Amino acid sequence: MTSRTRPVVGTARVIAALATAVALLVVVLLVAADGDPRDVEVTGWAFHALLGVLLVLAIVGAVGSRRRARRVFGGLAAVLLLLLNVAAGVNTYVDYDRTLGSVLGVEPADEAPLARLLRQTTVPGSGEITPVTIPPRRSGFTARPALVYVPPAWFHRPRPKLPVIVLLHGTPGTPSDWFGPGLAAATADAFAAAHGGTAPILVAPDINGTEDADTECVDSPLGRVETALTEDLPAFVTSTFRTQPTGRAWAVAGLSEGGSCATMLALRHPATFGTFGDYAGLAGPRVGDTNADTASTVTGLFGGSEQAFRAHEPASLLAARRYPRLGGWFEVGDGDGEPYAAQQTLVPLARRAGITVCSVVVPGGAHTFDVFSQAFADSLPWIAARVGIPSPEVSCPQP
Repeated sequence: MTSRTRPVVGTARVIAALATAVALLVVVLLVAADGDPRDVEVTGWAFHALLGVLLVLAIVGAVGSRRRARRVFGGLAAVLLLLLNVAAGVNTYVDYDRTLGSVLGVEPADEAPLARLLRQTTVPGSGEITPVTIPPRRSGFTARPALVYVPPAWFHRPRPKLPVIVLLHGTPGTPSDWFGPGLAAATADAFAAAHGGTAPILVAPDINGTEDADTECVDSPLGRVETALTEDLPAFVTSTFRTQPTGRAWAVAGLSEGGSCATMLALRHPATFGTFGDYAGLAGPRVGDTNADTASTVTGLFGGSEQAFRAHEPASLLAARRYPRLGGWFEVGDGDGEPYAAQQTLVPLARRAGITVCSVVVPGGAHTFDVFSQAFADSLPWIAARVGIPSPEVSCPQP
């Protein structure tokens, strides 16, 4: 009888040890997230260790059980956990969703209602993020809520008129990408801490309407997005947040699709945006993933009109006129083929068109949020200086 019970006792001990490890890892994750499950980091070692231990626990439970039902249940759990481990590994590799709240689409803990921010009289130690709905008065574009970051200085009375940086996401993507994996709030908070609480207001609007749409920020059958970004958004932001007017005090920057959007919008609307940041964008509006595939874009976004396409193509715009008052920051990883080629093409064209150009190539960088978030952090002091917040650490890298 003793010989029959030893395997069961051994399995029970292994399961108990694994369960203890699971509990410890959960505690580590919650402590690191200050007790808020939404802020649990899903790209760190502790989360991957937790998934690994749970997988082993399911396998041990299935193999060590004498009951067929438990073996079947354990086997199914092991398969599901294996798939979850693979998905988590892919997510970490592309560096997309960094927190559990982002994965589940749950509102971040640090978002606050706009009405409360407008009433608040105390100056916080860090910036605040608020979701807003931008009325589509001119465009009619049905967008998801935008996110706005205001720095501590915005809460002073009288309220200062601060400059603005519009941050554009990619596809698939949402406005929250900039404040999740893009780390924009943390980057702005660090800048504000070094500048007496002052930083630009950050506005992250929706540019696609849905998670996987691809408007390329133009007015098209998918929606009048260019009008939304250049008319509806500035009107709402300047009146609601009492910012500096559009022009020299406004910048637009973006990642991936948002990067090519930022370049195009600044070239077409230099009176609205005096500075732009292109982080791993393609050569211009593209509904595909390559610079050369323009035919599908002409058909899908411009009704077959080559003229309308060229009117939005950065290379054509840069060849047609000069932009002596415009500034642009380009940053890309050298392992990001098509965006890297686009940057190599656009930087000399922009410089010849009179634009003040900064250019950074990240060694070993791919098309990930590691590069996107670094690009914003690299460029923020320079962009801030151009929109009206002097900074002693400003530099403009040259290729």
